[in-house]
Amino acid sequence: MTRRFSALAFAAGLCAAALVVVATPAYAQLGSLTGKVVDEAGKPVPDAEVSLDFTGEMNLHFKVKTDKNGTWTRAGLIAVGGRWNITAKKGDLTGTLPNVEIALGGAKPVDDIVLHAASGGAPADDAKAKATTEGNKLITEANAAAAANNYDLAVSKLTEATAKIDKCKACYVGLGDIYAKQSNPEKAEEAYKQAIAIDDSTVEAYEGLAIVYNTEKKLDQAAAATTKAMELRNAKGGPVDPMAAYNAGVVFWNQNKFPEAKAQFQKAVQAKPDMADAQYYLGMCLLNEGNTADAKTALQAYMKLAPTGANAPTAKAILDEMK
Repeated sequence: MTRRFSALAFAAGLCAAALVVVATPAYAQLGSLTGKVVDEAGKPVPDAEVSLDFTGEMNLHFKVKTDKNGTWTRAGLIAVGGRWNITAKKGDLTGTLPNVEIALGGAKPVDDIVLHAASGGAPADDAKAKATTEGNKLITEANAAAAANNYDLAVSKLTEATAKIDKCKACYVGLGDIYAKQSNPEKAEEAYKQAIAIDDSTVEAYEGLAIVYNTEKKLDQAAAATTKAMELRNAKGGPVDPMAAYNAGVVFWNQNKFPEAKAQFQKAVQAKPDMADAQYYLGMCLLNEGNTADAKTALQAYMKLAPTGANAPTAKAILDEMK
C-alpha cells in the first residue's frame, strides 16, 4: 500500500510541460493514401493515371489507376521524412494535389483531384495552369530542401510558390512547419493562420498551431487548436494519425486534463504500439487515476522500447516502486 501511494505521489508531481514529438526518419513507417479523380463537373473519372512522387530523404515514384468509380488507393507509402505530390492524368486532362502528408496505418483519404485541360483553353486559363505547374515544382524543391535541413531555401521556394498557386494552403502549412522547426513561433503562427484563412478545414494547420501554442505555453489556445483539429479529423474519417493523437495528448497533459490526455495517448498507442513516448504518458495518466496495473504495462512497454530514453529514469523508478 505504501509503495502504491509513493508511486502515485511521484507521478502527480511530474506536471512539467511535456514535449511534442517531431517525426524522425524511419522508412519502416508506412501508410496509405486513397482518393478520387473527378472532372470539372464533379463526376468520377475512371481509368485515370495517378502518379505519386515522394520528395524528401529519397525520391520515389509510383503509379496507380482509378477504378470505375474514379477511386484510387496506394499502400506502402513512406509516412515520414518528406511529402507526396500527386498528379492525375487522362488524355489531355491533368490535376494535381501537392504536399500531401501520410498518417501511419490505414488509408488516409485525400481531397478529390479535379482534372482540367492542360492546354488549348483561354490564354488566362493557360497562364494559370502554367503557374500552377511551376508552383508545384517549387513545392517539390522546397520539400527536398527542408529534408536536407536547408530551411532558408525551403522558405524561399514556398514563398515563391504562394505567388504562383492561387490560395495555396499547402504552401502556408509547409511554411508554418519550417518556421516551427526554426523556433520562430510568430511566423509559424502567421503561416498556419493564412492556411486556415484559405480553408478553415485545413487540419494540419490547426495541428501545427497546437504545437506552436504548446511550445509557447499558451495552453488554452493550444487546447482550442487541438480540439478543432480532432473535430476535423473525426469528420473526415480515415485512420488515426498517431503523431497527431500524441501531440493532442501532450496539450491536454500540460493542462492537467488527464482523462482527455489518456484518451489521446490510447489512440496513439493503438495506432502505433511502438511509439515509446505515447506509452510513457499513457502510463503516467493511468497512474494518476490510480490504475497501477495498466500503468505498469504501459511503462514496461516504454522501457522495452526506449531503455535509455529521456523518461527512462522516471519510468524505472516508478516500476521499482511497484515491485
